Amino acid sequence: MRGGGNPSPHPIMWRNALCSWLGAFIGIALVGWLGSTNELTEQDNLFLIGSFGATAVLLYGSPSAPFSQPRYVFGGHLFSAIIGVTVFHILPDPLWLTSAVAVSIAIVVMYLTGTTHPPGGATALIAVIGSEHVHELSYWYVLNPVLSGITLMFVVALIINNLSPQRRYPNYWF
Repeated sequence: MRGGGNPSPHPIMWRNALCSWLGAFIGIALVGWLGSTNELTEQDNLFLIGSFGATAVLLYGSPSAPFSQPRYVFGGHLFSAIIGVTVFHILPDPLWLTSAVAVSIAIVVMYLTGTTHPPGGATALIAVIGSEHVHELSYWYVLNPVLSGITLMFVVALIINNLSPQRRYPNYWF
């Protein structure tokens, strides 16, 4: 014990580590599989957006954290996706300005609606900096891949995080 002399507030429990691994593996694998079978997005497998990796860390690695709860996960991603697509339509260039506007508005909207989910900032950014295929999806990006992807990851979180008596998910819904 160095530093403050206190033990770590997060003791290592192998059962929790296994649940985290299993949830992340199944959640991301299913989202990737869904994207590979979707005609609209299979060319780039657009379902595997970077913000889902960060959401996996929260849902499966820290399921009791406030940012992992359903209100934050769904609200943060959905508001941010809508904002990212809208900002790109209104102000497509210059990319650096569009990116800054989308992410900063997404943060404010998540804050004001009580849905702050840090990966949401990346969801807004991906709507702006994504490939031509992301831009072609326009508002479909909000539904496919964002809503369908987070719904699938959420269902996996409900199942996996409640397998162990040491875990409970969610702590609250809204």
